[in-house]
Amino acid sequence: MQTIPALSKIQQPPVLPDYAATDTSLKDAAQKMEATFLAEMLKSAGVGTPRETFGGGAGEDQFASFLREEYAQAITEAGGVGLAEALFNAMKARINE
Repeated sequence: MQTIPALSKIQQPPVLPDYAATDTSLKDAAQKMEATFLAEMLKSAGVGTPRETFGGGAGEDQFASFLREEYAQAITEAGGVGLAEALFNAMKARINE
């Protein structure tokens, strides 16, 4: 019969130092900003615009923005265009002033 370890013996996740938590939040913010920028660029490029023949109608128009946002998020997660890194460095430099 196995015994259940006492709750005091369960390891808690390590607490990140303040600078690591700040870096993580800055990185997340920079990636969100890059994804938003890329979504707008994809919109300008015509990604997700309905076709003129045999299009999906009003539903396609409504959900095209979700498609662009997912494309932009995927591009950002795959390395993006370097905007997130530049934004992160600028925000980090601003905090360290």
